[in-house]
Order: sequence, then C-alpha cells, then structure tokens
Amino acid sequence: MTTDASNNTLVVNGQVHPVPAAATVKTLLDELGMADQRLAVEVNEAVVPRSEYATTPLQAGDRVEVIRAIGGG
Repeated sequence: MTTDASNNTLVVNGQVHPVPAAATVKTLLDELGMADQRLAVEVNEAVVPRSEYATTPLQAGDRVEVIRAIGGG
C-alpha cells in the first residue's frame, strides 16, 4: 500500500483512508472508533485543538496524525 493520497483519499498515521463525505476531524475519529479517546490530532502538520474537531474540515490529500495520550506514573 502506498502513502500517496489520490483524489478520494487522505493519509492517517501513514495509512491511506477514503475521505468520508463532509469530512471533519470529528467524523474521521468517529469512523475510526477513536472519538471518545484522549488524543492529539495534527492535520498537515498543524495541531487541531479538541474544541475545533467538529469544525476542522478534511479533504483529499490531507495528512492526519492521531496520537493517543497514555497516562502513567
């Protein structure tokens, strides 16, 4: 599998995914089953605050990094 995005895909953590209709960071996280987790999200090398997940659009060719926060001590 290639990491180059085509017209209908974006890259999430190095893996090609289809772009959901009317995609936002929130809809992508919902689709991936990660919406309720503690995360840091970056789109095209820009950090997206959790308060902006629902309003940050995604489009074909975007590169998304999703990092899970793991607590410990």
